[in-house]
Amino acid sequence: METAWPHVLCIAGSPRAGGNSERLLRACARGVEAAGGRADILVVAEHDITPCNACGECASGATCTIEDDMRAIYTRIDVADAVVVASPVYFATVPAVLKALYDRCQPYWVAYHLLGRPRGPKRPGAFLTVRGGGDPFGFDAAIATTRSVFAVLGVEYCEEQRVVGPDAPSDILEHPGALVRAEEIGARLVSQVCESAPS
Repeated sequence: METAWPHVLCIAGSPRAGGNSERLLRACARGVEAAGGRADILVVAEHDITPCNACGECASGATCTIEDDMRAIYTRIDVADAVVVASPVYFATVPAVLKALYDRCQPYWVAYHLLGRPRGPKRPGAFLTVRGGGDPFGFDAAIATTRSVFAVLGVEYCEEQRVVGPDAPSDILEHPGALVRAEEIGARLVSQVCESAPS
């Protein structure tokens, strides 16, 4: 059987399994697969990801010296045709488990900005984010942080979904329109990859 294409890496960034942002992500993944793509779901909290220790070894062109699950995750990032990240907002930014993954993308920054390695074609990306009420700083820091990582990975920030209100793990079910929109985002990412593919 032929492998589905495009390959979309779907990153669940919450420390809480099955919560609101992960439900959004899984809706997005359904949209990817309905449009003919393959959704590779990566639940960050299920992996051993040590924070970057700023050792600087990657600046010499070496691979990251930390031996943990990021070694396999780098490959999953590299082969993705598109990337989706879903995350709640914690104190105006992304949770620590997702920030650890973001910070471990330092070798990509080194490769392009210090070592001058050529970038491949840009890949489309999306950020799905959820927050309860009460934080006066909203989504801005989480979005800026994610856009920064996407820029380093050569991912174009094409799609964004912000959902305000859900807090308890199943609250997103009271926002069915948000789940529908997440599915639509997944389908559009597949379309964008197909449209940009060489004929």
